Amino acid sequence: MLGLMFRHAKSHKGLIPLFVFIGAGSIGATMYLLRLALRNPDVSWNHKNNPEPWNDIAPNQQYKFFAVNMDYSKLKKNRPDF
Repeated sequence: MLGLMFRHAKSHKGLIPLFVFIGAGSIGATMYLLRLALRNPDVSWNHKNNPEPWNDIAPNQQYKFFAVNMDYSKLKKNRPDF
């Protein structure tokens, strides 16, 4: 299948940018899903050692990928300890 893609790309030069952008988009989407699965505090993979990982987040720790107009270093703790 990969050889077929290379043969088509050699004969039709207009397909090269299509293959590049589709490949980059697929890799980017996969990397983002892996980041969500591994770094998001809403996902708990180990229920025995850390059943509620969202309680271990410091109030000034940024866990979002992109935050608009939010300075996490100035946030104060306004929740109880459990």
